[in-house]
Amino acid sequence: MDGDFRTEFVREPVALKHFPALVLNADYRPLSYYPLSLWPWQDAIKAVFLDRVDILAHYDEVVRSQRMEIQVPSVVVLREFVKPRKRVAFTRFNLFLRDEFACQYCGSRNDLTFDHVVPRKLGGVTSWENVVAACAPCNLRKGSKTLRESGMKLRQTPRRPDAELLRNLGRRFPPNHLHESWLDYLYWDTELDA
Repeated sequence: MDGDFRTEFVREPVALKHFPALVLNADYRPLSYYPLSLWPWQDAIKAVFLDRVDILAHYDEVVRSQRMEIQVPSVVVLREFVKPRKRVAFTRFNLFLRDEFACQYCGSRNDLTFDHVVPRKLGGVTSWENVVAACAPCNLRKGSKTLRESGMKLRQTPRRPDAELLRNLGRRFPPNHLHESWLDYLYWDTELDA
């Protein structure tokens, strides 16, 4: 009985497990769109107490301690501007984002992998300019052949993306969950249709 009581007593309330805070830079733009810059509610509250952020919106949930209670933040803004990186890391995720999560041969969005346009056995290097997202069937079909040998064509020429391009592409892929308090801060800097 002691073990059950202690376990139940110290366990985190289920209601507070899923209350991430959207993190905005000091210019009120998200630090990143994809993946969306989110902190667990605990980190957001800690940053408030360390005077690193201001709270812009709250959830209805409240967290209590012996001396105080605070509403769980849903949107926080950094007090100091974090300069975005200019150089984009060459990662599988960034490659898929650059290619908009679509095979660069057929356009499929299923079973994605990556392919060397100029095969490695022919001296092709692993770089932005030579690697593209490809579905498994197209990758298998192309194999270690050149585009000409395989009879396949690229939908677009692979290029090194800049941070702004990836940021803009990330806006097209919103996460599965968007809290209503976040919406005003996610797309306020996009151009309006005339």
